[in-house]
Amino acid sequence: MSLNRFRLRMAEEISKTKLGSSSSSSASAAAAASAATNAAKSRWKIVWPNSLRWIPTSTDNIIAAENRLLSILKTPYVQEQVSIGSGPPGSKVRWFRSASDEPRHINTVTFDAKEGSPTLVMVHGYAASQGFFFRNFDALASRFRVIAIDQLGWGGSSRPDFTCKSTEETEAWFIDSFEEWRKSKNLSNFILLGHSFGGYVAAKYALKHPEHVQHLVLVGSAGFSAESDAKSEWLTKFRATWKGALLNHLWESNFTPQKLIRGLGPWGPGLVNRYTSARFGAHSVGTVLTDEESRLLTDYVYHTLAAKASGELCLKYIFSFGAFARKPLLQSASEWKVPTSFIYGMNDWMNYQGAVEARKHMKVPCEIIRVPQGGHFVFIDNPAGFHSAVMYACRKYISQDSSHQQQLLPDGLLLV
Repeated sequence: MSLNRFRLRMAEEISKTKLGSSSSSSASAAAAASAATNAAKSRWKIVWPNSLRWIPTSTDNIIAAENRLLSILKTPYVQEQVSIGSGPPGSKVRWFRSASDEPRHINTVTFDAKEGSPTLVMVHGYAASQGFFFRNFDALASRFRVIAIDQLGWGGSSRPDFTCKSTEETEAWFIDSFEEWRKSKNLSNFILLGHSFGGYVAAKYALKHPEHVQHLVLVGSAGFSAESDAKSEWLTKFRATWKGALLNHLWESNFTPQKLIRGLGPWGPGLVNRYTSARFGAHSVGTVLTDEESRLLTDYVYHTLAAKASGELCLKYIFSFGAFARKPLLQSASEWKVPTSFIYGMNDWMNYQGAVEARKHMKVPCEIIRVPQGGHFVFIDNPAGFHSAVMYACRKYISQDSSHQQQLLPDGLLLV
């Protein structure tokens, strides 16, 4: 997700939101006063649900919202909470000095395919969760055994206290918890797909555990360039403005979009609705959501954002302001041992040139695919194009047919 744009949109929407006011009445001993009070209460009950109702959330609420969203699918799936123990593998430290050592779980949905189909593991991006792939599960499950997860601290997964104090610890939080999940699921030799921040995590995981990853698919991946690599002075100039200075301060203070949603209380759902309706409706560069999809996605997104802060607090340790990686993937490109396919929407704000530069240093097969009518959420904007790109990237694993026709790039896609 575009972190800067998400914050700016939230700030703009707050200024448009009209806050209501409330008053209370006390009961009177007199019959007339009592009747007036009851009438006032009746009028208040009509107004309250629509304007000032605080919608609570919890893991159960998240899972329920997830099931409502996935109910529009045609393919059966299994939802489970996969135990990952109470600490990272090989570490003597509990979950990064968490106050609790209770067992952790990774929320997982699995779509089984016909026997012999390759396994595709899907990892979501920042301020998202696995339900964002709802438009893709049916199509992909026709060729893969699809498994999608909520990373530790996100969605319906456990949300331990986040006490990481460095980039190294923060990366280990996600990489090691994913490895424990892999062991619990007894997986190996799978295709790993990650979107945005999830692409960063997937790439870092493949660097550490290449023996388990058959192929890496990075969709609009974040984390390729550092702030020092920026070829323009826009960031320096922007920071010099009052708005830039304020946003930079909020970033370094680890102020997240989720904190904004929680702080708005009863007005949080309305703000989320404004965002999803605009991003995947009026401002979509591809296929807009149906009314039902928009309603279900908004409900799901609200519950995932409003829940306890945990994994979201990784932000300042992984990226500097402007979404520049503190430990860029480009620096380790020459060490990659897993064949990689990059997928970008034509209108993705994440610059595909980072992948182009990485390819120059990679010693494994690498290709870059661009999908028309797609932005950063290309899998929502143009599902059909995204599915074609994934199947083309994984063509050697999903088909025994080695004919020339199977190797052709689908119409509309662009190889860079």
